[in-house]
Amino acid sequence: MTNAAEHETDTKRSRKSPTAFRTISEVAGELDVPQHVLRFWESKFSQVKPLKRGGGRRYYRPEDVALLERIRSLLYNDGYTIKGVQKVLRDAGGRRNASAATEETEPDGKAATNASGTANDAPVGALQKRELNAIVEELEVLRDLLTRRKR
Repeated sequence: MTNAAEHETDTKRSRKSPTAFRTISEVAGELDVPQHVLRFWESKFSQVKPLKRGGGRRYYRPEDVALLERIRSLLYNDGYTIKGVQKVLRDAGGRRNASAATEETEPDGKAATNASGTANDAPVGALQKRELNAIVEELEVLRDLLTRRKR
């Protein structure tokens, strides 16, 4: 698509009322995720319930789009797992703002613990990321050694 055509498409999209329903392709474009990811999230998060019309066509309400934006942010920006996001949405009632999610981690990035003393399914902290990266590097070295031996 040329820049002029992209601009025209963007202009048409921006003319849509903020309260208007969005198609899956519009939502996927806004969130910068593939359509199949939205369908997958729909299967994993019961709170996401787009309106379905003839032929299974999905139409997302503004509150659905806001919820999907929150899910995307928790998964991609905050490092939550699917289970972690499910728990955040359950605990927060599914539609409150994302600040409830950030309260589940302590300032040092470690997972907060619940009343039973077990860790919540919170984002991975910087130390844990370094440890995981070191493990991945070690596994890659081992893989390379095994590959050389087979030759």
